[in-house]
Amino acid sequence: MPFNDEKQCVGEDHPSDSDSSRFSESMASLSDYECSRQSFTSDSSSKSSSPVSTSPPRVVTFDEVMTAARNLSNMTLAHEIAVNENFELKQDAVPENSLAGQVKHIVHQAFWDVLESELNADPPEYEHAIKLFEEIREILLSFLTPGGNRLRNQICEVLDTDLIRQQAEHSAVDIPGLANYVISTMGKLCAPVRDDDIRELKATGNIVEMLRQIFHVLDLMKMDMVNFTIKSIRPHLQRQLVEYERSKFQEILEETPSALDQTTEWIKESVNEELLSLSESALTPGAENISKPSLSPTVVLNNSYLKLLKWDYQKKDLPETLVTDGARLQELTEKLNQLKIIACLSLITKNMVGAVTEGFPELTNRLKRISAVLLEGMNKQTFNLKEALNSIGVQTCVEVNKTLTERGLPTLNAEVQANLIGQFSSIQEEDNSIWSLIDKRIQLYMKSLLCLPSSQKCMPPVPGGLTIIQQELEALGCQYANIVNLNKQVYGPFYANILRKLLFIEEAVGKVNASSPTN
Repeated sequence: MPFNDEKQCVGEDHPSDSDSSRFSESMASLSDYECSRQSFTSDSSSKSSSPVSTSPPRVVTFDEVMTAARNLSNMTLAHEIAVNENFELKQDAVPENSLAGQVKHIVHQAFWDVLESELNADPPEYEHAIKLFEEIREILLSFLTPGGNRLRNQICEVLDTDLIRQQAEHSAVDIPGLANYVISTMGKLCAPVRDDDIRELKATGNIVEMLRQIFHVLDLMKMDMVNFTIKSIRPHLQRQLVEYERSKFQEILEETPSALDQTTEWIKESVNEELLSLSESALTPGAENISKPSLSPTVVLNNSYLKLLKWDYQKKDLPETLVTDGARLQELTEKLNQLKIIACLSLITKNMVGAVTEGFPELTNRLKRISAVLLEGMNKQTFNLKEALNSIGVQTCVEVNKTLTERGLPTLNAEVQANLIGQFSSIQEEDNSIWSLIDKRIQLYMKSLLCLPSSQKCMPPVPGGLTIIQQELEALGCQYANIVNLNKQVYGPFYANILRKLLFIEEAVGKVNASSPTN
C-alpha cells in the first residue's frame, strides 16, 4: 500500500473545528463525572437514550419500525457521503448469464424489434418513436440548471411531440434529424468522460440502434449527474454531519427504545474489565494505604474503542452507534492484522539473522514487500495462513542467502534456515510471545492516539519493533483516530448517559459492599 513520506495528522479529516467544540460540550458530563459524582443523581439522564429504565416495555408498531429503518438508511447514506471521498453511485448491472439478465435482454430486444418493424413499414408507424422522443426530452430537461432557459426553450421547441405527430400524419417527420439534434444536445450537457460515447453515437448508421444507444448514454449521464450532485453537497453535509446524525439517531431511539442495547453492552464490558483491573491493583502488596482510584469515563470509552481493533466482524454485531462505520473498521482491522504479522516476521528475522543482514536496508524492504504479497487476502476463510507463513520463511531464506552471496559472505546453514521457517510458522499459534509483544505495542500506540489532546495533531512516536510498518501504521492510526473522534462528536451525549448510569450503579454497589457489616 503506497504512502507518502509526510507525517500523517490525526485531525486532518475532521468535519470542522466547530464540530470539535460541540463534541467537547456534549462530552462535558464525562469530565464532570471525574470531578464530581453529583451529576449522576440529576434528572438530565432520564431521556429515552438511558440504558436503565423502570418503565414497562413499549409496544412498537410496524410503522414505527419502518420509520426507524428509513431514518437509519438516510443517516447511513449521509454518513457515507460525508466521510468517504470516493463514494459514488453505480448502475446496478444484472449478470447477462442470469435468469433476470436473459429476461431483460429478451424483453428489450423485442421492444426494439417492434420499433424497427414499425419504422420500416409502409407507411411507417411513428407513435412508439414519438413516445421515445418525449421521454428523451424530459430526461434532457432534467439535466438543465434553473438558468438554462434558452436551451430549455430550444429543446421544448424541437422535441414538441404535438408538432412531431402532425408532421408524422403528413409523412414529413425527420426521425434521423431529431436523433442527431438529441445527440448534439447531449454533447453539450454531458461530462467530458462521455465524449467518446457521443462520438460513437454520431457514427451509428441504423436509426433504431442509434435510439437504443441514446438511452444507454442518457442512463450514464443521469448517473454522472447524481454523482456530481453528491460531490457538490459533500462539503455542506460534512459541516452539518454531526448534528444531522445525532438528530436522526435520536429519532431512531424514540421509535426503537432498544436501539442502544448493543452499545450499552459494549461499554459495560469495558467498565467490568476496568473494575477488575482496579480490584487486582488494590490486592497488590503495599496498596492498602493507597486511596481507591475511581473509574474514568474517558478511559472506559477509549478502551471500548480499542476493542474494535480485535472485533470478530463475521460473528459479532457491532454497537448500534458504529454501524455506519462498520465496513471501514473491518477493513482497518484486517489491514492491521496483516501489519502485525509483517512486524512479527521482521522482528524474528532481525533477532535470528540480524547480525549478518545488518546494513542491507534494501533487503529489509524487499522482504517486507514479499510478506505483504503472500499475506494478501489473509482474512478470507479459505486462506491458509500456516502455508503462507511457511512460504514467506522459505522465500526469506532465499533472499537472505542471495544477498549474502552477492557480497561474498557465507550463506545461512540448514539449521538456521529450518529454525527461521519454524518460528515464522509458529506466529499463528495461540499465546505466541512475539505476536503478543507486537500486539501489545500496537494497542499501546493506538491507545496513545485516542489520548492525544485536541490541540496536538501530529502522530505520537511509534514503539520499538514497529519501525518496519511505521508509515502504514501511522496511516491506519490516522484513519482510526478520525473514525473514533467523529463518532465521539456525534454520539457523545448518548455515551454520556450510558456511562452515567453504568458508573453510578457500580459506585453505588461498591458503597453498599463497603458499608455491609462483617460477620
